[in-house]
Amino acid sequence: MTRIISGAAGSLTLVVPDAGTRPTSDRVREALFSSLDAADLVRGARVLDLFAGSAALGLEALSRGAAGVDLVEKAPRAAATAERNARAVAKAVGGSPTWRVHRSSADAFLLRTGAAEFDLVFLDPPYDFGETEMHDTLTLLVPHLASDATVVIERARRSPQPRLPEGLDHLRDKRYGDTSLWWVAPTQG
Repeated sequence: MTRIISGAAGSLTLVVPDAGTRPTSDRVREALFSSLDAADLVRGARVLDLFAGSAALGLEALSRGAAGVDLVEKAPRAAATAERNARAVAKAVGGSPTWRVHRSSADAFLLRTGAAEFDLVFLDPPYDFGETEMHDTLTLLVPHLASDATVVIERARRSPQPRLPEGLDHLRDKRYGDTSLWWVAPTQG
């Protein structure tokens, strides 16, 4: 069972696609968002959740006060699930939170999204997503980042550290069981 951990939609159960996704565990999301909240990176942020799956990461941010979230998922069933979950979280949050589900690959979305700038980005691709593909997606992402953005990459523990393109720097990484998180940010000055 996957649920929203905290915020206005805290404890809301999320629907998970029946196949083809690997939702971030509640334990990893709780640790991740504790760090993000401590650094004041969520409230008011423009969030991008690439490879959204059930959209648990992006919707956790929305529940905790993000200004808006774009959820990108190419698998039709997973995108429909993300949309269903987004409607439920938006209702629990109240007001008119901004959210959109984009039925698209991450790269296609980044190529057509225009001048959007994101403050907080989650990349949680399938574990079989190759290192070259990751580098290419990160390269496309760089021009869409606010100067003080934070990007969190989730991979299997056995995955190597992502090879970062010009314009991104590694900040830190953390391991939780079989999951590794890498924090990266735009190169400063």
